Amino acid sequence: MPKLRTHSGTKKRVKKTATGKVMASHAFRVHLLSAKSKSSKRSHRTAMQVSKSDLKRIKQQITYVK
Repeated sequence: MPKLRTHSGTKKRVKKTATGKVMASHAFRVHLLSAKSKSSKRSHRTAMQVSKSDLKRIKQQITYVK
């Protein structure tokens, strides 16, 4: 059976923590920021934990990422 390949797009967008959690940046944070409230822009600064429904697929895509 061949080795799995790390998905190059996913490895640029997510980070794995030391405890094994998968973190990603928030959506809606790139452009048209003048229309968004200060509090929403502030809350989207930090990374968020990947949702449970996406976790299985993303962990498979970043198998070898440390």
